[in-house]
Amino acid sequence: MVCEKCQKKLGRIATPDPWKAKGASSSSGGGKMTSCGRKLGENKLLTASKSKYSPYNKSFVKCRICKQSVHQVGSHYCQGCAYKKGICAMCGKKILDTKNYKQTSV
Repeated sequence: MVCEKCQKKLGRIATPDPWKAKGASSSSGGGKMTSCGRKLGENKLLTASKSKYSPYNKSFVKCRICKQSVHQVGSHYCQGCAYKKGICAMCGKKILDTKNYKQTSV
């Protein structure tokens, strides 16, 4: 569970656009350069340095409640604890009132 404010901080999936490759009139489009100096068909999500994910540089932190390893970069709570408590996994803000819910963590 992530609040609306932290939704912007979530990582993006780096997949190529299948329609972009089919609509291009050039051949493979892999190595051709434009006049402004960028490659045609380049995936900006993979080549941008600030949004590039590197698991070797960032260490995964422990959950503040159960001390398990958190799999999401930038989060302080694991998904199980965030679900049980009804809080945002990244900032800990209360999202949902879980008082009247019967929740299990199997």
